[in-house]
Amino acid sequence: MKKKSAIGFLSLALLSFSNATLAEAPIVAEESLRSSLEHGRASKIVTYVLGNYHYEKTLLNDKLSEKILDQYIKMLDPQRTHFLKTDIDSFSLHKHLVDDYLKKPDLDPMFNIFKTFRKRLENRISFSLSQLDNTFEFKSDESLIIDRSEENWATNVVQLNNIWRKKVKNDVLSLRLAGKGPDEIKSKLQTRYKGALRRAKQLTSDDVFQTVINSFTRSVDPHSTYFSPRQSENFRIRMSLSLEGIGAILQSENELTLIKEIVTGGPADLTEALFPSDRIVGIGQGESGPIVDVVGWRLDDVVDLIRGPKQSLVRLEVLRKGSSVGAPTDVVSITRDTIKLEDQAAKQSVLNINNKGVTSKIGVITIPTFYLDFDARSRGVKNYRSTTRDVQELITELVKAEVEGILIDLRSNGGGSLSEATALTGLFIDYGPVVQVKDSRGRISAEKDDKQGFIFKGPLGVLVDRHSASASEIFAGAMQDYNRAVLIGEATFGKGTVQNLVDLNGFDKSMKGKLGELKTTIAKFFRVNGESTQHRGVIPDVIFPIPFSSKKYGERSLDNALAWEAIKPATYLPMQQNDLRLKKMSDLHSERVKTNKAFQSLIAIEKLIEETRNDKIVSLMESVRDTRYSEGRLNRRLLENKIRVFQGREPLTTDFESIAENTSKEPNDEIEKYSEEFDVLLNEAAAVVNDWAQAHK
Repeated sequence: MKKKSAIGFLSLALLSFSNATLAEAPIVAEESLRSSLEHGRASKIVTYVLGNYHYEKTLLNDKLSEKILDQYIKMLDPQRTHFLKTDIDSFSLHKHLVDDYLKKPDLDPMFNIFKTFRKRLENRISFSLSQLDNTFEFKSDESLIIDRSEENWATNVVQLNNIWRKKVKNDVLSLRLAGKGPDEIKSKLQTRYKGALRRAKQLTSDDVFQTVINSFTRSVDPHSTYFSPRQSENFRIRMSLSLEGIGAILQSENELTLIKEIVTGGPADLTEALFPSDRIVGIGQGESGPIVDVVGWRLDDVVDLIRGPKQSLVRLEVLRKGSSVGAPTDVVSITRDTIKLEDQAAKQSVLNINNKGVTSKIGVITIPTFYLDFDARSRGVKNYRSTTRDVQELITELVKAEVEGILIDLRSNGGGSLSEATALTGLFIDYGPVVQVKDSRGRISAEKDDKQGFIFKGPLGVLVDRHSASASEIFAGAMQDYNRAVLIGEATFGKGTVQNLVDLNGFDKSMKGKLGELKTTIAKFFRVNGESTQHRGVIPDVIFPIPFSSKKYGERSLDNALAWEAIKPATYLPMQQNDLRLKKMSDLHSERVKTNKAFQSLIAIEKLIEETRNDKIVSLMESVRDTRYSEGRLNRRLLENKIRVFQGREPLTTDFESIAENTSKEPNDEIEKYSEEFDVLLNEAAAVVNDWAQAHK
């Protein structure tokens, strides 16, 4: 199953456009949207760089031309709700010419496609606004396809009008179910639709050019990206003004802004009120500023609203993880700040694991990121902070606590310092290579641990998930290749490529900063066993029974991601492999989770959430939507209570009507942040390490 489009009906899908604030920008006349001399020069340089320095030496030919055109259309109209089939047929005349346009360069045909898109958008917005004068009824058995990315293109305006009539009806119903009155609904949607049109009309020739070039770069691989001069400058301005964020990684998904990851130690994490898979639908500034509806906004514009001066307050209106559109929302207040190194530092804890009446102590070291205080090290500070230094101290503490094994928790660790991943590996192996790097010329080098000796020789586990990426995968892969640790969890992200930022102005000094920058993939990481971490990720020895396909997450879900490959293994000395021990640990895990009500309930909750996110069709009948929301809420609460009872805690109420009547806001008991003691997956991973420890006795 392909990944859902990351864009909604009105967000324009122009992710590569500048993230300058568009609210105050002037309207751009259609006749001024044309390619410039600077665009032509930048196009030639990008073509040269990708053809000579990209890892796969991009060959710009008719085959790639087809992919670029498809990608460009997808970036403009990912949900297939603006263009007609006749438009697509006319665009197909360019499918073997885009490579020539880039080489000449002559990009005006691509600009003309954008002009057609802008006309279609204006028409769709006008139609949507007219629909707001209708009185919708919500009793008929009607539905809306919310993911149209693989649907057929509409063949005429009548079909398109019907799609957009249902789209507007769904917007009205969602706000109605959220408790909004008719006047407020009409006002909010008028603002939303007019804002989408205004933002489209404010896009400049540079914005269009950036999208054209990124349809090229993203047809090569998902991590190669072109930045226009304005986008690069805006980044520097934000940094110089000390604008700060909330410590969350966001992505667009079907009109909403999804919180993909919460950065450990960041402002959002410290509030303990915002969580991965929550969705942002509104943003307010300060304690009392109006909540701005951001449904359908470009991701860049949402980020601009979230960022602001350090110590200032931002309020986020969020639709909780697993809640269907139209469910009640919460408002979370967050004070913007920098992410402090000490808040991201590794930490330790001890879990008591009971096995057949015998209690054992398993140490846990949680590593949110691979960090290194480069500034302190460069200043000669003796005790500068780093992942490896901190973990070494934590191991000493755990050994003193007489733990029988240690579990390294790398869940949601997106990477960081490569040198720290290498150094950390050195704490658990004697010496040898840790990771191999192959560049675009085919040259292979290796990062090595040259220090002989172990810091810890006992039973070791590494817990990973689909968000463990880059440096995390390097460490986890090395632990597996050296047979040093049992890997537990789910397949990792699969980010095994290296990017470099190229200043295009360096190729033509006469352009004086007018060409922008190109981030391009120049190398790949390979494990010491010769396998790349790219695309496939690292596969655990003990795999948790997750209720969804790993193909929908991580690198595997991205269009044009570079493929997995292998090279010659490095020369290294692994510990003796014990396949029978690994199989026994996997079997013990499988038997244990069958009777672990907390584990089974957690998997069932994740399945419910996944089913909600994967809904391709939504009912436009109010009774059906309301019933589904109520049933989903109750089923999730019942599963959560099974977990709580299993853990010896009081169950939460299922009398939601009583809560609504007696309080202005329902307490977020179901989204509370669990400590290590109540972390179901962490406890099961520790039990696996304990199995290893007991087998050693």
